[in-house]
Amino acid sequence: MHRWTLALLTAGLLATTATGCAGDTASAPAAADAGPRRVEGTPRETLQLAEQLLIKECMEKQGHKYWVEPPDPENLSTRFPYVVDDLAWAKAHGYGTDLRLADDARARSNPNQRYFRSKPAKTRAVLVAAINGARPEGLSVRLPNGMEITHSDQGCQSTAQRQLYSDLQAWFRATRVADSLADTRIGLVMNDKRYKAAAEPWARCMRGQGYTYTVPGQTRAAATQPSTPWPRAKEVRLASAEARCALSSGLSSVAKALDTEYRDELRRRHPRESADLARLKREALPRARAIVARGD
Repeated sequence: MHRWTLALLTAGLLATTATGCAGDTASAPAAADAGPRRVEGTPRETLQLAEQLLIKECMEKQGHKYWVEPPDPENLSTRFPYVVDDLAWAKAHGYGTDLRLADDARARSNPNQRYFRSKPAKTRAVLVAAINGARPEGLSVRLPNGMEITHSDQGCQSTAQRQLYSDLQAWFRATRVADSLADTRIGLVMNDKRYKAAAEPWARCMRGQGYTYTVPGQTRAAATQPSTPWPRAKEVRLASAEARCALSSGLSSVAKALDTEYRDELRRRHPRESADLARLKREALPRARAIVARGD
């Protein structure tokens, strides 16, 4: 899923609705790319590149310009949902502020965003409808938490996913449920008494390094959410202390074990979506490789 600038996000909300706590918003590109990579990547990269090539083809058929987007970079919450536990990464990036700023800079120079911003309001609405579909109708799923999400089955994003995965409704359902379950899993781990117990020796370790934080979430909030940005050296010192304590206290291993435990449990409770997602990706991969090869 791409990320939008504020203007495009506002318009894109017309394409998707959700009943519940949150919505699913289709998006526009956020990082510049001179063109599609013509090398064989991981299955995930190949599927994403193929979808981008199909979106580009669809948009250009309608007379619009579109530049192929690279995969979204992995953010801190995705890479370290429970605790920063990679000391080398922490020493290099702290809590990832440097990576976020670099990504923001790429977003500002993104050719798709520049193209969108260069158009008058009426044309922007046409572009949003072209990629998202005119109305959030045709696709729907009720998530395990009871929230219902709907999305257009038209537009170039849905067209590309239909060509790639064949069963668009199954793909929509499987991916949205998988995203929802990932959030559920993280919540289950962090509220598990075993995780909370493992955070106590982590906090003692942090006190030994001069910090009084009791849970990892407090450290990243302190470093990444202040009104005045922290100096880089201060951010790196805190993240490095968090990583050292995560490893020496055992919090890292406990979190990983609980993550695997709850992942398996949720898959057992929702076997259809897990199986569908794996099957759809597996069946789409040969098509994706052919699409990428065709783009050479």
